[in-house]
Amino acid sequence: MIVEFTAPVFRWEARSDDWYFVALPSELSDDVREIPRPPRGFGAVAVRAQVGSSSWRTSIFPDAERSAYVLPLKRSVRIAEGIADEGVVAVRLEIFDS
Repeated sequence: MIVEFTAPVFRWEARSDDWYFVALPSELSDDVREIPRPPRGFGAVAVRAQVGSSSWRTSIFPDAERSAYVLPLKRSVRIAEGIADEGVVAVRLEIFDS
């Protein structure tokens, strides 16, 4: 399954580091929940993400607070693509079902 969406970047403050994510739209998150797959840690779903010309393999995770899956944005991707702390990004995801 390949999907594209645009979403704002948000910051999650950890103990010593800040992490940056984008949330999948609710309808798309609902679709992801329906994909049959073996269970993985934290409800993670394997994906290949692309933002701009940067592409990487990672996982999306369910976020109960947002009732959506979230995609972590690696620091190297944020730097390469000039993503601001509170910018908006266009994302292409290839969602793997296993």
